[in-house]
Amino acid sequence: MSDPRDEEFEVTLIEVQETVAKDGEAPTDDIEVMSYEQARDALVAVVDRLERGGSTLEDSLALWERGEALAARCETWLIGARARLDAARSTAPADA
Repeated sequence: MSDPRDEEFEVTLIEVQETVAKDGEAPTDDIEVMSYEQARDALVAVVDRLERGGSTLEDSLALWERGEALAARCETWLIGARARLDAARSTAPADA
């Protein structure tokens, strides 16, 4: 038997995702296909909404989780960019 609170949380999470999507951001499951700029802008929007307050605890938790996923996406892009720069530096001729 499932806990009714789990169902309520799932409904709330879906509502938050739909609200976020209406605000011009992709739902959480689309984060992995976002560009760095898209993820960064979406993260800024999430932080702004959390800082403004007024959300329920469930909505705030869903936004926090989305923010964590967005931050991880940004970090993935930055790690990739650093690796590309390091590779370019290692293949560039040395100025002696």
